[in-house]
Amino acid sequence: MLNTTIWAPRILAVLRIITGLLFLEHATMKFLQFPAAIPGLPYPLPAIMLIAGAIEVVTGAFITVGFYTRLAAFIASGEMAAAYFMAHAPQSFWPALNMGEPAILFCFIFLYFAVAGGGAWALDNLRRPALA
Repeated sequence: MLNTTIWAPRILAVLRIITGLLFLEHATMKFLQFPAAIPGLPYPLPAIMLIAGAIEVVTGAFITVGFYTRLAAFIASGEMAAAYFMAHAPQSFWPALNMGEPAILFCFIFLYFAVAGGGAWALDNLRRPALA
């Protein structure tokens, strides 16, 4: 039988790390055009994209290492909700048609981290073990 008491915080941490790295990739695409430029995005970046990229750099890094995970995830969740309703929803009601599925998934995964914390291997555990 699987001991979820041992594995749940570790799997939460793996999800946190991978999600944080994927979120950081969006920032590197905006600022460094790495691994590629975002298709259709004008350069120089509009102010709203600079703000989004800055939020992605900070919150993505914090989430990846598990530092102030709950706060960073809450902010990132809000950014993804705003991105969905500003950029995707006006195109179509259906997420599969408006290409908003990644924004929805990021939003709710980050919302989960805001409630659950960073799990195992988070710097938050060194800062305040009760909040982990």
